[in-house]
Amino acid sequence: MSEQPTHTKTYRKLVEGTTINNTSLLSTDYLNHFNELVMLLEMVADMPDMMEEVKLWHPKTYAEHFADSVFTHKDLAIAAYEHAPIEFKDPFDKTVDAVNNAILSGLPHLEEIISQGDPEIIRHEAVSFTRNVQQLTERASAIINGVVHEEMETQQIVEEEDAEKTVMDQNAIDSLFN
Repeated sequence: MSEQPTHTKTYRKLVEGTTINNTSLLSTDYLNHFNELVMLLEMVADMPDMMEEVKLWHPKTYAEHFADSVFTHKDLAIAAYEHAPIEFKDPFDKTVDAVNNAILSGLPHLEEIISQGDPEIIRHEAVSFTRNVQQLTERASAIINGVVHEEMETQQIVEEEDAEKTVMDQNAIDSLFN
């Protein structure tokens, strides 16, 4: 048990001067994996044929992302992640799982909407889907940048309450176009 804080202190020294956060020992560079998809999803709203590019995306773990990247400190990023304080690593991993689940469950829905061919509904659904992925990615970014878990829970509750006020079901969307 006493090894973890010693390793954490060592890694905090090692990451100084890099883009790896010295509090969480996590790097925002990992979020580029999701940001690339977000850019493609933003294009789908107006160019549904971009869905073919979107479908090429697949989840990557933190280590897989860095192993495949040209990030200068990729080996350090992978090692520091293994020693990241649990109060950051656990909520980060859960948030990454939520991002991946949102994407993997949302893509088939978006593909179905595109197959129906209504440009207005495609635009609405693509924008909504993109916004959801962006919000989850922003949550991961906050954790990487040292926001403690309790603050994230409070933010999540507020966001969920706001989402409940603005989400429309398919019938409500259909009625807008009738």
